[in-house]
Amino acid sequence: MRIMEDSTSVILRLEMDKTIVSFGDVASIISKAGGDIIAIDVIEPGKRLEIRDLTVSMADPSEVTQITNAVSAIIGTRIIHVSDRTFLLHLGGKIQITSKIPLKNRDDLSRIYTPGVAKVCMAIHNDPQKAYTLTVKRNMIAVVSDGTAVLGLGDIGPFAAMPVMEGKAMLFKELADVDAFPICLDTKDTEEIIKIVKLISPAFGGINLEDISSPRCFEIEQRLKQELDIPVFHDDQHGTAVVLLAGLLNALKIVKKSIKEIKVVVCGVGAAGIACSKILLAAGVKELIGVDKDGAIHRSVVYENSVWNEYASLTNPQNIKGTLSEVIKQADVFIGLSRPGVLKSQDIQQMAQNPIVFAMANPNPEITPEDAGRYVRVFATGRSDYPNQLNNVLAFPGIFRGALDARASTINEEMKLAAAKAIASIVSEEELNEYYIIPSVFNEKVVPAVRKAVIQEAIRTGVARKTPREFKDIF
Repeated sequence: MRIMEDSTSVILRLEMDKTIVSFGDVASIISKAGGDIIAIDVIEPGKRLEIRDLTVSMADPSEVTQITNAVSAIIGTRIIHVSDRTFLLHLGGKIQITSKIPLKNRDDLSRIYTPGVAKVCMAIHNDPQKAYTLTVKRNMIAVVSDGTAVLGLGDIGPFAAMPVMEGKAMLFKELADVDAFPICLDTKDTEEIIKIVKLISPAFGGINLEDISSPRCFEIEQRLKQELDIPVFHDDQHGTAVVLLAGLLNALKIVKKSIKEIKVVVCGVGAAGIACSKILLAAGVKELIGVDKDGAIHRSVVYENSVWNEYASLTNPQNIKGTLSEVIKQADVFIGLSRPGVLKSQDIQQMAQNPIVFAMANPNPEITPEDAGRYVRVFATGRSDYPNQLNNVLAFPGIFRGALDARASTINEEMKLAAAKAIASIVSEEELNEYYIIPSVFNEKVVPAVRKAVIQEAIRTGVARKTPREFKDIF
C-alpha cells in the first residue's frame, strides 16, 4: 500500500494595489484554485500599495503552479516571489562551521592562535600522525563531487550539486557525529579530480565521493584508494550495495531461499549496478546476470567499456544472451538500477516462485508496487513513500564512523559485508515481514551496529591503525 505524501505549503510574497483589489478577492481566488491560506504577514503596509506574505497550504504539490497563475492574473496584484518550506530551509546553506572553544580574552587568543599554536604545529611536523589527535582530521570527511550524476538530475554541474553535498554533510553529522564538508569541483577531468583530492587530503580523515558519472567514477575511486592512506568511499556504488545486500538477506529469510542457490538479474550495469553485483557475488550468489538496454552482458563479445569486460568475466556463468524479458525467466531476484518502466508484470510472472523485486530507480522505480501487484512476494524501492525503502543513509554514516574510530587506511570488502549484515540484524525475527525487511533511517540502533561491525572487520583484516578502547579485550 502506498503512503500518501504530506500536504505542501508555500509562501507567496504579494504586492497589492488596494485601490484596485481587496484582500478578500485574492483569498477567494486562492481558495478556488485549491489553496488554503493558513497565515498572513504584513511586510510593508501602505495606503495604496501593500506587501504581504501569504502562507498557502494545498493537498497536492502540483497545485502550486495553478495557484500562482490564478493570483498573477488578478489585476492590481504582483507576485514578488514564491518560497516553499524546502527553499526556506536552504537559505544561506544548511550547514555552518562553529568554534569548539570560546575566544574571550588575549590569553585564549595566544593559545588558540599565535604564539601558542606554533608548538602544536611543530609536534605534528615531527610526527605527522599527531594530526589525527591535534586537528580536525580525526573526525572530518570531505564530500567530493563534480556534479555530473546528481540524484535523478544528471549532469547539473558543481554549483547546482552543492545543496545535495551540504545535505550529505548534514546527515553525517546528525546521524553519526561525523564532521563533513562539501567540496564541489568545477572540472570533469579525471586526472584533475584525482590530483585535487590528493592535495586536499591532509585535512581529512576520509573521502566520500558522490555523484560522479560512470565510468570516470571507477578510475577516480580506484586511483585514490591506491594513492591515499585514508578511506575513500564512492557512496553511489558501495553505499547502495551495502543497503541492497542488507535488504536481500532479510528478504531471503522470508522466502526461505539460500543466497548460494538463487538466480539474480541486475538491470542497469552502471556504477551502482556493478558494485551491487560484486557485493552479491562476495556474499555467495553464484548465478548473477547483468542486463543493460541492449540485453545481457556476456563473454561472447568485447565491450568498448573495459569495466564491462571485467564484469562479464565475473558474472553470467552460463553465458546467457537475450533481453531482460528473456533472461529473467526463473530468476529468484530482480535488482533494478536503471530507469522507470523497464520491468513489466508479465516479466515477474516468468520469475521463480516467491519472487523478490528491488526496483531502485529514483525517483520512479522500474515497476510500481501497484503494477507488480500480487505477483511479487517481497518488493522494495529507494522511495520513502513505499514500504521497504533501500536508502544509502543506512550505510555511509555508520561505515565512516567506524572507519574513523579505527583510523582505518581503507574501507575493504569485508567491512562492507559486515556493515550489510549489521543493518539486516536490526530487524528482529518477530518484526520481519514482507513490508519490513530493512530498518528506518531514523532507527537509532543502526549507526552503532554498523560502526561496531566495521571496526571489528577493520581490526581483523589489519587495516585499523587504532583499536578503540572497548575492542581491546576482544582483539
